[in-house]
Amino acid sequence: QVQLVESGGELVQAGGSLRLSCAASGRTFSGYAVAWFRQAPGKERDFVAAMWWSWGTTYYADTVKGRFTISRDNGANTVYLQMNSLKPEDTAVYYCAVSDTGIGTTTTTYRYWGQGTQVTVSS
Repeated sequence: QVQLVESGGELVQAGGSLRLSCAASGRTFSGYAVAWFRQAPGKERDFVAAMWWSWGTTYYADTVKGRFTISRDNGANTVYLQMNSLKPEDTAVYYCAVSDTGIGTTTTTYRYWGQGTQVTVSS
């Protein structure tokens, strides 16, 4: 059984930085895709970033391109989301997700989900 545990969310001022972590367990993720999504109150869960675990190819939503970076530590089986130049509109619960069937920008692509971590950006 795959388990994902996010951490690192907190209250930060606009312009600041945060690094989110997602610790994965239950299997190795060679050949899988990993992603970050976020969900603001009253809104749908939106794609933020994704990468192929084995090859490191990355994809980003236009709203975060140039500010956020997704990465992974193979040895620690952990995915990261480095978030710089944060804006109030980045406020949301951030979720990591894993897919064993491909990579994409929709929630239906991903089978395994973490419980989420709250990021709040104050103006």
